[in-house]
Amino acid sequence: MARIFYIARHGETVFNSAARMQGDVLHTPLTRAGFAQADAMGAALRRRLGRRPELELWSSPAGRAQQTLAIVAEHLELDWHTAQLDDRLAEIHMGEWSGRFYEEVAAKAGPLIDPATGLFTRRPPGGEWYDEIALRLQSWLDDHRHRTLPRLVVMHGMSSRVLRGLVSGAPHHPGCGAPIAAAVPQGRIAELIEGRESVVE
Repeated sequence: MARIFYIARHGETVFNSAARMQGDVLHTPLTRAGFAQADAMGAALRRRLGRRPELELWSSPAGRAQQTLAIVAEHLELDWHTAQLDDRLAEIHMGEWSGRFYEEVAAKAGPLIDPATGLFTRRPPGGEWYDEIALRLQSWLDDHRHRTLPRLVVMHGMSSRVLRGLVSGAPHHPGCGAPIAAAVPQGRIAELIEGRESVVE
């Protein structure tokens, strides 16, 4: 059976809307736009996969990821309570920057995001870097390498790019020490079949 992943970013949250760093902050609720994005993802997967598809449901432990998964699962007529949570699917740990406004940090530390790639230009003080994200996500993949059912994984912007990079066999990104896929906007799901990626519209 082909190895299939559906890797989704959670919907917009109040922190996203306010341009605050979420990182490992566990519970930042979805905005109305975030609920609409989750709704659209669920509808898109329902069109692609039909009613009650055979899927393993996985989520980051963050409330925003679980909220998103609950809405998507409802569209698919799957039981959200069967979802499996794993700390290794969490977002990049932001250390001292956690919960702060991007503008506030950038005013003191300089530009934080490379506009060409959407990646951080430096490691957050006391936080995590992409190679460390790759290690924990590779550990998750290794633990479940014998599973055959397709997996729907709801997680985060940065960590999902690393997971997609690992699954697709992308090269290491310069300065990051990890394979990193291109950014996917909130409200989109990447489908990976034996490492080949497309976006579920």
